This record gives sequence, C-alpha cells and structure tokens, in this order.
Amino acid sequence: MTTETTTETDDQLITAEQAAALIADGALVIDVRSEGGRASTGAVPGAVIVNREHVEEDFAPGSPHRLTQVTGTEQKIVVFCGSVNGSRPVAQKLKVLGYDNVVHVDGGFLALRDAGVPATGPTAPSA
Repeated sequence: MTTETTTETDDQLITAEQAAALIADGALVIDVRSEGGRASTGAVPGAVIVNREHVEEDFAPGSPHRLTQVTGTEQKIVVFCGSVNGSRPVAQKLKVLGYDNVVHVDGGFLALRDAGVPATGPTAPSA
C-alpha cells in the first residue's frame, strides 16, 4: 500500500531516514522555508537557506551568484521545506539545471528532526 496521493511518481522524494543518512555522509542541505517557518519550528545547523525564487541564480553552473557551497552538478543535495509542496518544485528545478543527485524530504523539517537530524529552536520571532 502506498501513501502517494498523486498520479505521478516523484522519484526525488525520499524518507527522512534516507535523508538523515545522506546528510550524515556530507550531502549539501538546502532549507527553502521562510524565516517565519524556521523561527516557529526550528532549523538544521549548517543548512543553506535558499529563497525558492532564486534557485536558478543560486545554482546555475554559469551564474555569477552561484552559492559557494555548491561544488558541482554531481553533488548530493537534500532539499527540505515544511512540506513536499515547497521542496518538490526546488528539487525539480535543480534537476532541470543538471543536478542529478537531488532529493527532497517527505515530511519536511519535522520529519528530519524526528529522524535524528540535529536541529535547533524553535525560536520566538522578535517582537
């Protein structure tokens, strides 16, 4: 029995446990949640914060604004959000940009935390 609710198979979607293993092996961790989302639920230390609207300029191989943490299109990358609705489009965009080892996390941040990925917070938003 499957919990997949769409008619398409998402070959980039993995469990939080699988993601935790990739993270432990040194995969680049990308957090695409809003500042408010991180403040209200917590954060993964060392995760790179990426605005979903700037994926191309942050990752395109020829971009002058490419993130310094990106070492190449073969790099293992784990993308997470609060849900797959936020992480899936980013993972798909990275695949289009030529990144073959990009996955995103079923259950998002909360599932990662529950799978044992180190996390901080939540922190109260500043008043």
